[in-house]
Amino acid sequence: MADDDRTIEMKRRSRNPGSQTALRQLNRQRIIDTLLGSGPSTQAEISRSTGLSTATVSNIVKNMAAKGLVFTSPTTSSGRRAVSVTFNGNGAIAVGIDFGRSHVRVVLANLSYQVVAERAVPLPLGHHASESIKAAADLLARLLAEADLPRSAIVGAGAGIPGPIDRRTGTVVQGAILPEWVGIHLLDRLEKVLEVPVYADNDANLGALAEVTWGQYGSVSNLMFLKIGSGIGAGLILNGAPYYGHVGVTGEIGHATINEHGPICRCGNRGCLETVASTATMIELLGRGSAEPLTVGDIVSRALAKDSATLRVIDDAGLAVGRAIGNVANLINPEIIVVGGPLAGLGAILLDPIRRGLLRHAVPVVGESTTLAMSSLGDRAEALGAASLVFAQQGISRR
Repeated sequence: MADDDRTIEMKRRSRNPGSQTALRQLNRQRIIDTLLGSGPSTQAEISRSTGLSTATVSNIVKNMAAKGLVFTSPTTSSGRRAVSVTFNGNGAIAVGIDFGRSHVRVVLANLSYQVVAERAVPLPLGHHASESIKAAADLLARLLAEADLPRSAIVGAGAGIPGPIDRRTGTVVQGAILPEWVGIHLLDRLEKVLEVPVYADNDANLGALAEVTWGQYGSVSNLMFLKIGSGIGAGLILNGAPYYGHVGVTGEIGHATINEHGPICRCGNRGCLETVASTATMIELLGRGSAEPLTVGDIVSRALAKDSATLRVIDDAGLAVGRAIGNVANLINPEIIVVGGPLAGLGAILLDPIRRGLLRHAVPVVGESTTLAMSSLGDRAEALGAASLVFAQQGISRR
């Protein structure tokens, strides 16, 4: 597909807030919210709760029943014949996929925002995109079988990639933790293998989306999700919506310059945050002279055991991260910054130096009014956010 054609296709997939389709999606969401809040209801009760006409409710319910989203049955209400509508939580399943540097995780989530099935498998460092995609397809088939769900229940799949995605073309661009993925037409590759509609995004963006849909921050309009792993990236929720900028390449905080005379980063610049604070850098620093390869799990366990060298490395990394997010906080003034990634188990050991760095480099009123917290979603955040992305594209959300 040519770039111009792909741009048209990407725009076609985007929701037009003023379209009839968007209005139908909004009305369907109102009906779903009513059923989730009140349980089985008659069409007349739904009409009164939503303010929609009985004809509109009848048409939407009929469409939802055909898609397996609701069950309908005859009943009586005030002595009159009526139609009872029951929400089918498993009538529509979203697939969330988190492609990592050394793993792939797949979750199946229903419209009630419950995880129906979940599994992750390790992958070798430097694996090719085809290996990761095949692993995801195999996991999907396995999870559907385990949950006794038909493939027809899937409304789409969301995929998170640890790297920037050019939203004009749908391709992974230079700077990804997975260089083997750079330049591939992600949507084409995934849809060909998975055989379902696919929506892709940067993993940090999906982490931010997960925090406001699955996490405890549904009422927060300005949130920053910071993922610290082999790479460091940020996802932004601004004014209640994900922020993508001009071409979709946002949140590349891992390439903020911390030391202009520092080591060369994989992006080609010197002294980027990733060269100081990524888990890859921590492993390199703490693994010197070690007979066995060090893992992120080892770093967490050593820090919790109060190993002095590990605590120093984490403290230095946290201060550098705090400096970088302090500059971002000065620009966007977020209500909360949520830290996620494989180091989430460190809790205050990591948050405390980040907070010191934030307070040192942010404008006082900004630093003091910004809440800093560790993600409660653990290593599932990106996959859960990918599932949320599917529902959002289908016009179903919790916001």
